[in-house]
Amino acid sequence: MIKVTPEAAKQIQISAQQGKTENLALRIAATKNDDGSFHYGIGFDENKEGDIPVTSEGIKIIVSPISADLLKDTTLDFVELEPGKNQFIFMNPNDPDYTAPSDN
Repeated sequence: MIKVTPEAAKQIQISAQQGKTENLALRIAATKNDDGSFHYGIGFDENKEGDIPVTSEGIKIIVSPISADLLKDTTLDFVELEPGKNQFIFMNPNDPDYTAPSDN
């Protein structure tokens, strides 16, 4: 369902330690905007009834049933987009704005 890259996993673990939220799972959510684009959210949260648990790279993830279809086969990565500026990115083949990386 959802994959986390090793780089993202390291940053998630650092964030959990800094926020003292090591005992919580990482909630990943997606919603579809009126224009068809996707909006993503991540944060540490407690399990709620009906949540779908996933584990990737040692990270416990929870997803609501509503977000599950939108996030199918998504990869969460942590990359440097500009020198010295890293951020999480969602590589989601279900998102109409997503372009798969080329294998060059």
